[in-house]
Amino acid sequence: MNLLRSLGSVGGLTLVSRVLALGRDTLQATYVGAGFASDAFFVAFRLPNMFRALFAEGAFSAAFIPMFNRKVAEEGGTSAGLRFAEQALAVLFPILIVFTALMLAAAWPVTAALSGGFAKQQPSHADFAFAVMLSRFTIPYLMLISLASLLGGILNSLEKFWVNAAAPILLNVAMIVALLFFHGDNPYETAQAQAISVSAGGALQLGWLMLACRRSGVSLRLRRPRLTPEMRQLMKLILPAAAGAGAAQINLAVSTALAGGLLDEGSISALYYADRLNQLPLGLIGIGLGTILLPTVSRLLSSGREREAMVTQNRGIELALFLTLPATAAFIAAAGPIVSGLFERGHFDAADTVVTSWALAAFSIGLPSYVLVKVLTPGFYARADTRTPVRYAMISIAVNIVGNLILIPTIGTIGPPLATALASTINVYMLYRTLGTRGHFVADAQLRRRLPRLVLAAALMGVALYFGQALVEPFAHGSLIETLPALGVFVIAGIAIYAFACFVTGAFRPADLKAVLSRRRAA
Repeated sequence: MNLLRSLGSVGGLTLVSRVLALGRDTLQATYVGAGFASDAFFVAFRLPNMFRALFAEGAFSAAFIPMFNRKVAEEGGTSAGLRFAEQALAVLFPILIVFTALMLAAAWPVTAALSGGFAKQQPSHADFAFAVMLSRFTIPYLMLISLASLLGGILNSLEKFWVNAAAPILLNVAMIVALLFFHGDNPYETAQAQAISVSAGGALQLGWLMLACRRSGVSLRLRRPRLTPEMRQLMKLILPAAAGAGAAQINLAVSTALAGGLLDEGSISALYYADRLNQLPLGLIGIGLGTILLPTVSRLLSSGREREAMVTQNRGIELALFLTLPATAAFIAAAGPIVSGLFERGHFDAADTVVTSWALAAFSIGLPSYVLVKVLTPGFYARADTRTPVRYAMISIAVNIVGNLILIPTIGTIGPPLATALASTINVYMLYRTLGTRGHFVADAQLRRRLPRLVLAAALMGVALYFGQALVEPFAHGSLIETLPALGVFVIAGIAIYAFACFVTGAFRPADLKAVLSRRRAA
C-alpha cells in the first residue's frame, strides 16, 4: 500500500473537515465570543471531543483493528472478521446505552469536574445550570460516535479509509448550520443551538457510516451479547488503550478544568480557540497517519514482515516531522495576525486576540510530539501491547497536572498549553525509547539525515514569517472577505519559503520529488 497516497486521501478529507471546523470556530467567535456562554459551551463540547479521541480515534481502533485483521488472516476471509464485529457490537451497544444514561444523570458533577466549577468566575446558580444543560445536549454524541467508531474500524480494515475520514465533515456541517441559521443576539441562545447541533452531527456521522458499510457488503446483525474469550480480550485492550491513545485529550481536559477553576472568564474559550488552530495540522497529519499506520503495521506484522513494518514507521515519522515542524514555526512566529484575522470580530475583541495568540504559540511547541504519539503507538497496538502506552500516558498526565499547578499561578493562560506540550514531549520520548529498546523500531539512515535539515528549514521559514507579518497585519482586523485573501497569501508564501529551504538544506531533494511522482504514475 502506498503510504503517501493513502495519507493524501485521508488527509485531504480531514483537511476539508478541519477547514470547516475553522469556519465553525470563526462563526463561534463572532456570535458567542469569549465570555461565560462560550466557556460553558466549550466545557460541554470537551466531553464529546475527549470521548471521540479516547474511544473513536484511539481505544476502540487500537484494540479492534488488530484483532479484526488477525481474524481475517487466520481464518482466511472477511466473514470471520465480520462475525467478530457482530460480537463486539452485541457487547458494546448495551454498555453504551447504560453509560449514556448514567452520564445524563450525572451531568451536574461531570460539568463541575470538567470546568473546575468555574471557581474563580463564581457563576450564579442559573449560569451553572445553563452549563449543565449544554452538557446534557452534547452527551448523546458519546454513544453515537462510539457506534460510528466500530463501523469506521471495519471500513479502515478493508482499506476504505476515505469513508471514515469523511464522517467528521458532517458534524462540522451540522454545527455551521446551527450558527448560521439559529444564532441570536444573545450569546447564550447561540451556545444552546450549538450544543444541540453536536448530537445532531453525531447522528449524521453514524448514518453515513451505516450507509457506507451496507454499500461495501457489510451488514451487522444485533446479536445477544456474550462475553466470549475474544470479547474479554477486546475489553481488556480497550481500557488501557483509551488512556494511551487519548493522553493529549485527557491533558487538555485537565488543563480546561484547572483553567476554569483558577483563571478568569474567557480563559477556557481562549484555550479552546488556540487549540483548534493547533488541531488543524494535527488533524490533517496525526489522525491521517494514525488511521493508516495501525492497520498497515498490524497487517505487516501478522504476515511476519517485521522489516517492512519498521520502514513504514520510519517514513511515518519522516512525514510527520516534514509537515508539523513548519506549522510549529508559523504558529510561534505569526500567531497574532493569524488569530486576529480569523477571530477578531463581533463578540471577540483585541484583548481576546492577545491571550489566544500567546496560547497558540505555546500549544504549537508540542505539535510535533502530539503527532508522533499517533505515529509511535501503532508499534505497540499492532503487537497487542496496550499496557505500555497507558503507563506512559499516565506519567504524562501527572506531568501535565503538576505543570499546570506550577505555571498557571505564574504565567496565567499560557501555563496550560505549555504544560500540555511538555507532557506530550515526555510521552513521545518514553514511547520512542521503549520501541528502540525492544528492537521494534530503529531510526534508519534516511530519517537521521533528514531530521536536523527539516528543523533548520522550518526555522528559516519561521524567521521569514516573523519579519513578514508586518505586511499582513493591516489586513488582519477587517471583515473575512478582506482578511482571508491576505492570510491565504501569507500561508502560500510560508509554504513556498519552506519548500525552498528544504531543497537548500537538503531536507527534501529533487530526486525525492521525482521518486514520489514516478510511484504515483506507476500506481
